[in-house]
Amino acid sequence: MADYSVDDLIYLMQRLRDPESGCPWDLKQDFASIVPHTLEEAYEVADTIERQDWTHLKDELGDLLFQVIFYAQLGDEIEDQAQQFDFNAIVSNLIEKLVRRHPHVFPAGTLRSERSGDSIDEVQIKANWEAIKQQERDRKARSGVLDDVPRALPALSRANKLQKRASQVGFDWDDPELVLDKIAEEIDELREAIRDGRQAEIQDEMGDILFAQVNLARHLSVNPEVALRGTNQKFERRFGHVEKCVQESGRDWDMFSLDELDAFWDEAKAKGL
Repeated sequence: MADYSVDDLIYLMQRLRDPESGCPWDLKQDFASIVPHTLEEAYEVADTIERQDWTHLKDELGDLLFQVIFYAQLGDEIEDQAQQFDFNAIVSNLIEKLVRRHPHVFPAGTLRSERSGDSIDEVQIKANWEAIKQQERDRKARSGVLDDVPRALPALSRANKLQKRASQVGFDWDDPELVLDKIAEEIDELREAIRDGRQAEIQDEMGDILFAQVNLARHLSVNPEVALRGTNQKFERRFGHVEKCVQESGRDWDMFSLDELDAFWDEAKAKGL
């Protein structure tokens, strides 16, 4: 097997985008059309890690790296030279940013500088990190506290990030119990909307409940995305047991009552599935 390098990957990407001899599919892509593939590859990496499938993680990380290489090639093709960038520019910008954000590791603000003396505590590190990121946002002329929270994030992750950003300026609950009260309040409002049959308000109240639940997860130091993915996996395992019981019975699904199916579900829980 050949021992290729990042330079070879960049060359491969250039060949794929060659106007004369490149791949027709790759040639018709642009920044926007690649985004769905990037999101898919990122989730496949996360899924492989959650399953601890280390054998295939290398492949999935390679697919994700290829997305960066693709964007770098598109950046190099931008006609406006002031906005042009290539892979080396991405790497240089990344290193400069990470060195700037880690003064506790690079005290002189250079890649080769080293810290000496006592270690800095994590609380101070986090405070410094947020202060530096705020300075970066200020340089980008983002006036609003929430301005640079990416709109393309999955809704659950974006809700979490919006709440974290608001909490940095003091707009936050100071007790998880208050968040639980808010969830109960939102549930009551949803019940009312359901009674009145107002579909638009039902959707709105459902959103409020989900937003409040994300807020509670944040206060309890639980990542809502990780928690929900875990519950999804648990549901798959338990439902798999229910499905197996139905198949082994030789009867069709519609021949079982909900109580009978629930009994299979309880069996799955008892087995620790």
